[in-house]
Amino acid sequence: MCLPEQIKQKIITVCDKKIASKGDNVGVSFYAFFANKNDDPESLMAVARWWIETQQLDHFEKAVKIKAMVEAMA
Repeated sequence: MCLPEQIKQKIITVCDKKIASKGDNVGVSFYAFFANKNDDPESLMAVARWWIETQQLDHFEKAVKIKAMVEAMA
């Protein structure tokens, strides 16, 4: 499964901000890329499917790992 370019850029931006403020050891969940209210359910579900089903990631993963995975996507 490939994520849309707009979502990939959002993930990279959020990871960069988290890493800059809390260091390389900071963890994120897929919820970190969305507002607290469910204003974009299609994108949320796309990221959730990619995170849970495709990549089989834990709830929290290192932001540097997620950023690297997204950057490596073709």
